[in-house]
Amino acid sequence: MNRAVRIAAPAVLVLVAALAAIVALAFGGGANPSLLSSAGPVVRWGLPLANLLLDLGAAGTIGALVVATFVVAPKRARSADRTRADRGSADRASADRARAGRARTDEYGAALDVAAASAAIWTVAGALTAFLSFLYTTEETVSIDDRFGQVLGTFLTQYQLGQQLFATTVIGAVLTVLCFAVRNHTAIALIAIGAVLGLIPLALGGHAGGTADHDSATSAIYLHIAAAAIWVGGLATLAVASVRFGVGRVATLLPRYSSIALVCFVVVAISGYISAAIRVGTLSALATPYGVLVLVKVAALLALGLFGIVQRRFLIGRMLRPGRREKPWFWTLVVGELAFMGIASGVAAALARTATPVDEQPASADNGASPAEILTGSPLPPPVTPARLVELWNVDSLWLVVCVLAAAFYLAGVIRLRRRGDRWPIHRTVLWLLGLAALFYVTNGGVNVYERFLFSAHMSAHMALTMAVPVLLVPAAPITLALRAIHRRDDGSRGGREWILVLVHSRFFGILSNPIVAAVLFAGSLWVFYYSPLFRWATLDHVGHEWMTIHFLLTGYLFVFALVGVDPSPRKATYPMKLIVLLGTMAFHAFFGLSLLSGTSLLLADWYGAMGWGTNAIDDQQTGGGIAWGIGEVPTVIVAMIVAVQWYLADGREQKRIDRKADRDGDADLNAYNAMLARAAEHDARVDGGTR
Repeated sequence: MNRAVRIAAPAVLVLVAALAAIVALAFGGGANPSLLSSAGPVVRWGLPLANLLLDLGAAGTIGALVVATFVVAPKRARSADRTRADRGSADRASADRARAGRARTDEYGAALDVAAASAAIWTVAGALTAFLSFLYTTEETVSIDDRFGQVLGTFLTQYQLGQQLFATTVIGAVLTVLCFAVRNHTAIALIAIGAVLGLIPLALGGHAGGTADHDSATSAIYLHIAAAAIWVGGLATLAVASVRFGVGRVATLLPRYSSIALVCFVVVAISGYISAAIRVGTLSALATPYGVLVLVKVAALLALGLFGIVQRRFLIGRMLRPGRREKPWFWTLVVGELAFMGIASGVAAALARTATPVDEQPASADNGASPAEILTGSPLPPPVTPARLVELWNVDSLWLVVCVLAAAFYLAGVIRLRRRGDRWPIHRTVLWLLGLAALFYVTNGGVNVYERFLFSAHMSAHMALTMAVPVLLVPAAPITLALRAIHRRDDGSRGGREWILVLVHSRFFGILSNPIVAAVLFAGSLWVFYYSPLFRWATLDHVGHEWMTIHFLLTGYLFVFALVGVDPSPRKATYPMKLIVLLGTMAFHAFFGLSLLSGTSLLLADWYGAMGWGTNAIDDQQTGGGIAWGIGEVPTVIVAMIVAVQWYLADGREQKRIDRKADRDGDADLNAYNAMLARAAEHDARVDGGTR
């Protein structure tokens, strides 16, 4: 019975999702004829259902890859035990370990099989969605002549929506091949990261396209579909893969998935709220068909939260007790959870096609929009004042979630250490929270409001991300805290602690943590970024802007880590080398600031010069150069002082170590040295006497 229920779990997910999508489309009018297209009912109803199948295929792929990366053990686990059991050993314990090893081999292969099959569904559904979107957009009639193929090719290669759907299909095809061909654990982790990034075209396309506040909507919907994919796909993978590894491993694997699911629930809730707030607008709009569907989705999310509470508080604890076996109703409960996930997925697919209460017409000159509104989609903010830098906010859901989770994980680690009697320096916790507060303000506060309109605000954000924030985060030693707080695994799988050790001990991290390499990345990227097309991409495109934020935050963190980091590293440079690298970087950085301060050629003149501020854009750019040269050097001076203090303390610790050794052995080293000098003097005296 349990086996049949587990096999039926994905079918229940798909069927309930399809039924929920059909009902939601009928209620919200998402498949009704519209002024935008005269496509027939097959296209109008088939397009959201194809989108739903695409979402489920992506969820299965990503969820299965995450399970293979963080939950189950790879093939090599317990290979020695398997060999002993295959030779007919009479030792029952050895045979049991061998069976456990074979189970882990099966569970890893089963997870990757689910990933490969889901990626194939992703590919087919992506191609179908692209084709139906083409018919819906162009109102073409299907034919086999050359003109139809040419128009289809033009749509896929020259129109933004077609390019996004074509990229989604290609990503699915590549993932299908990789999931079949690759079995290396580290490579699978990299593929999982690539699969999550592969959702970007999907978020830019039908889910967020056309929204007035496009950037905020894109970040929110990307987080929403990525977290939901891991959550839904992970549970479906465990349900299917458990057929091949039996009931004994469920009690071990379920807590690992449950921890991941809890994080996904938080991310889905935060991003879903932000996305709904953008599209619904006011509380009264909840009475519209779109608002009612949002409420249905919220109800499904709350039900899933209740499932999670029951799972974490009752089921997992009982299953981990000695002698306990899973009950028949356990997998029935899992199938029920997947059914509610199907409801949420189906309603989400219908919402993507349902008219929102908020007007989503993009700004243009025809409707009286200002130059700033045409360029950015947002009205020009009021002139900059210190008060407005505090009062105005532009929330970026991506960095909101990053800051919240980073603070929660760090505090959870500190609490875990204190509960078991270990101490953690309070100043490190304070520095971490201050660094996250600074990161949150830079990415969500007043600086983020003006960053798209003023080069000086952009440079202020850049300097804070690459210099000020890392100076606070690095001394907090997050890697050391994680290694001490995260539980160690002994079944061959890799959790957070194991993956951190893999990264820290890798040759790649050793190269990046070299002060010279970190300095080149830190200072060299300034010139490469601002004097190449990357600056235009990061300014005009939301994905480019997020890449810029991540890049400068990471390069700044690596640079500070290489100089003053207290976390473990494959290679530690000498203090003189650190000071030399730091002084050279300061000079290089100052030269960059002076080039902007004295420059008379405006960067991105068609952007910063066309905002309509009524002021000279080149003056603002030169102000940005002064910020890069002057204010940007302050954190560097602080780092230099920290290096000097660490050098002094290291010399003091070394001298204390020598003094303690001398106390223990009666200053044996000094006595041996003096004896050597005495013998040398005696030898010289004999030589001089013999010569005379």
